[in-house]
Amino acid sequence: MAMTTTTRPPAVRPEELIGAWELTSYVSVDEGGALGEGPLGPDPRGLLIYSADGRVSVSMMRGDPPPAGRAGPAPRFMGYAGTWQLSGRQIVHDVTVSSHGYLVGSRQTRRLAFDGALLTLSGSADAAGGPPEERVLTWRRATGGRS
Repeated sequence: MAMTTTTRPPAVRPEELIGAWELTSYVSVDEGGALGEGPLGPDPRGLLIYSADGRVSVSMMRGDPPPAGRAGPAPRFMGYAGTWQLSGRQIVHDVTVSSHGYLVGSRQTRRLAFDGALLTLSGSADAAGGPPEERVLTWRRATGGRS
């Protein structure tokens, strides 16, 4: 009788995450598994920075232009900063400053998947007027910088 084993990906080391990451995708996943547009619209932009001394900074915004003459009902920007640490296959952000006051002092825990060039963070978020949604953010290691 053959024995099957499942292999888990190797644990992520903190030094593998240090640096800057650019947002490539931010989607919501409903209870049925259907993908939908995330809270920052169809073309989200973002920058995530992990420092070696345990600091994190996240800035994200809608990439599509606002409606003419007004900001529109959807949020255009969100960002926070604080500290970070790995906990098993999760990353924990302890928020010290934020564009949304309710996040200050909170602990944001996200599941992570990592393959060297792409970092995927996911977690549950309360959906306005509905059941919680899964939010999935995919980040690509930033290249370049100053010339």
